[in-house]
Amino acid sequence: MPVSWPRPEHPTDLATRTAGLAPTQIQVLEAAARSIRDGALAPAEQALGAMLAQAPEHPEVLRMLGILHTRGRQYDAAREALAQALQHWPDDPLALTDLGNAEQAAGDVETALAYWRRACALAPDYPMGWFNLGRNLQVLGFTESAVEALERACTLEPALLPAQVLLGDSLVHLGRFDEADRRYRAALALHPACGDAWRGLANMKTRPLSEADRAQLSTQLKRTDVAEPDRIAMGFALGKASEDQGRYEEAFAALSDANARQRRLAPWHAGGFHGFVESVVAAGAKLPPPPDPALGEEAIFIVGLPRSGSTLFEQILAAHPQVEGASELPDLGEVLVEESARRGQPFPQWVPSTGAQDWQRLGRRYLERTARWRRQRPRFTDKLPENWLYAGVLGAMLPGARIVDVRRDALEAGWSCFKQQFYRLPHFACTLTDIAAYVRDYEAAMDRWQTAAPARIRRQPYEALLADPEAEIRALLAFCGLPFDPACLDFHRAERAIRTPSAAQVRQPLSRDTARAERYGRLLDPLRLGLGRALAPR
Repeated sequence: MPVSWPRPEHPTDLATRTAGLAPTQIQVLEAAARSIRDGALAPAEQALGAMLAQAPEHPEVLRMLGILHTRGRQYDAAREALAQALQHWPDDPLALTDLGNAEQAAGDVETALAYWRRACALAPDYPMGWFNLGRNLQVLGFTESAVEALERACTLEPALLPAQVLLGDSLVHLGRFDEADRRYRAALALHPACGDAWRGLANMKTRPLSEADRAQLSTQLKRTDVAEPDRIAMGFALGKASEDQGRYEEAFAALSDANARQRRLAPWHAGGFHGFVESVVAAGAKLPPPPDPALGEEAIFIVGLPRSGSTLFEQILAAHPQVEGASELPDLGEVLVEESARRGQPFPQWVPSTGAQDWQRLGRRYLERTARWRRQRPRFTDKLPENWLYAGVLGAMLPGARIVDVRRDALEAGWSCFKQQFYRLPHFACTLTDIAAYVRDYEAAMDRWQTAAPARIRRQPYEALLADPEAEIRALLAFCGLPFDPACLDFHRAERAIRTPSAAQVRQPLSRDTARAERYGRLLDPLRLGLGRALAPR
């Protein structure tokens, strides 16, 4: 006879959620949850396996198993485990949320949103449910809806720090900078050393941080009880505040310390990356001709070094009535990761064994995952900068796609990277010499691919746009197969969510005064040397 488990009256009713389990079993379940959180999937799988042997139908154990399978990219198994949990607790908001997470990871965004919204409807007074919905809406690009959900979370629980910060981020993406400033400072009132709130304030690039902000950051950084992630984020913010106040040596010192701390978390290895790039270039040297040369003509990839103007060029294209600006999409990399898992080999080791039909299948998978960006307009941009690594194989996978390679003066772009905190680790931008090594690899690979396929890949200099905006915009639109539209000249007036650190900058007309590196003189000589530039005068 099936076991009947008491239904939790509230998502956080832990006593009911674990009813029927012995204290030692609860400890094992909590340990499994911590392992999943920390990415240690093997210990979590072992612990949950033992739990299932003792309580095979317990809904909380099944829910945790579903989370584990989602983290392990076993989406069918995740759906099955969570469906079993929901057979016992049909209206459990947590299980519905986790099922939504599994559907999103599998690429079914619409189903995921339905589950998340249902979870909020079932527990309308649960602030974490609204926060989860808002966070996912923000990630998926539904920024206005994200603001509504996050405002609901903050109303229910004003002290919910992550909701205040993420609401600030969402407001920035909509260009509502005064409101965003208030949300970040509300978060700082709760936690003066909140690195994410300081990061949000610093990322509004066009709004200087004040001398009072600089002093407050300096005070907080002297504390001994600050968590390392907060210390790193505040270090980057202190660098901006010092630059805003003309304290360039102090800015360089703050940014150097923050980058050194960031690098210690996960060092980036220039030699290993160089070898990877060479293997990618070699693997893509002999790809089969595509059976459908037009496949992917809906997509416009914008690639290059971060902080080179990719958001600006996306804003220009997104002002066109035929183009949706989708921002930095993970889908291309995710499709290749899925194929790597299917073949049991990492990219690009499996590339030589592929045929034309394999690449066509992968191209169609990418278009399937990104279909929602073509509901209102027929074309869309994907501006994840590091997609340059796949520019070669895109010739077989999405041969109809256009690739815009944005090039800004490497010294200025590299220095801008050093000033920006990147969260995906390891990252090349933590030392000036690593930045130079990355630039060399990126430019060499893209130069080779662009020479081989000039009709598919366009090198787009940032400085050329500043010198002659209309001529460059007309040429860019022609390359993308788009008719000229004067709205693209007034790109800063385009109303759309912009989900990058350039959200404030691209809402302004073009400015020719964007160079900053010369203010730092010889401090940037390691970057100049790595780029083969003349050193700064003494």
